Amino acid sequence: MNCQKHLFNLRENIHYLNCARKSPLLKSAEEACINALKRGRNPVDISIDDFFDEANQVRAYFGEMVNCESANVAIIPSTSYGFSSVLNNISPKKNGKAISIHEEFPSGYFSLKRWCSDNQNELVIVSPDADLEMLGQNWNDKLVEEIDENTSIVLISAIHWMNGLKFDLKRIGEKCATVGAKFIVDGTQAVGALPLDVKECHIDALVCATYKWLYGPYSIALAYISDSFSNGVPLEEAWHNRTNAKDFSGLTAYDPEYKPNAGRFNVGESSNFVTMPIMKEGLRQLLEWKVEAIQNYCKELIQPLVEYLSTLNITLEEEKYFSNHLFSLKLPPAIDTTLLTKNLEKNNIIISLRGKFIRVSVNVFNDEKDIRRLIETIEETLRLKVEN
Repeated sequence: MNCQKHLFNLRENIHYLNCARKSPLLKSAEEACINALKRGRNPVDISIDDFFDEANQVRAYFGEMVNCESANVAIIPSTSYGFSSVLNNISPKKNGKAISIHEEFPSGYFSLKRWCSDNQNELVIVSPDADLEMLGQNWNDKLVEEIDENTSIVLISAIHWMNGLKFDLKRIGEKCATVGAKFIVDGTQAVGALPLDVKECHIDALVCATYKWLYGPYSIALAYISDSFSNGVPLEEAWHNRTNAKDFSGLTAYDPEYKPNAGRFNVGESSNFVTMPIMKEGLRQLLEWKVEAIQNYCKELIQPLVEYLSTLNITLEEEKYFSNHLFSLKLPPAIDTTLLTKNLEKNNIIISLRGKFIRVSVNVFNDEKDIRRLIETIEETLRLKVEN
């Protein structure tokens, strides 16, 4: 796979290494959105089918990406909406517990914390042992060991949003299935850049914000919701989630039946005529590229950086737990982070700098010039520190 920067409108002088914050807009998605805006000039151009067809295509695309039926995909506005939709339909185990990980993203943490409070279950946070350079094996082992017959729920991210560490979803999912615990995964920083199979990993619900690795718009999220929630109660009673929704003249017949599977969990007005074309185009392009190819492209792209970091004695996570598209590196003690921040800004490098750590997140719009400029900037900062 070659660099795909030509499919975006990124400025040439910008080195954007922060896709984990937000992805740039595809040119094709921009065009689709503009066409959708123009269509809105004349409502007669919006048919009954337009309320459903584009959203159904998005469900099908996402289902293909994570290996599920389109009927098991819900269109929601955010990950917190998805977590609440699922958690509200999980019965607690008596004197049970729910498990998450240290520094989980706030939407997942607070959703699970509320569920525990409402259901008299203990919230257990699993952390790796302190002062380890390699966290992956230790953290995964401790997480799996914590899952037992008293576990009601495990809610974690597929990869940690701060450092990119991968969790062994298959191993964790198998343990959850063995003890009868629901397995909920935040796939926001993984799906679209890292292959993920909900069936292989025994995932009960997979919730993803789309404005990062799925090239979607802000305020659309997608969720795989397994058949175990098929009789669940949704957060709201949207009219188009009923089986007679296409019969506009018969809506007041008040059909009591929801659409099958995850259909009941769609947010109201999920047909969004302006943003849904962006979502559809992002997923279409990803399926054309293939997620495996994206991960391989990122792996090849960052090799010069990995090799450079080894000369600074900076250790990265072992391959099994390392995400090539998103990772964190600890800066050497000699570096001046204030000076580095200034140099990054001066060299138009957009990246996430947090204390003594840099979070690097690359995608197919990045090229070797972006990586080389980052290396040069770190080297320049170290040199200036020595000279001063």
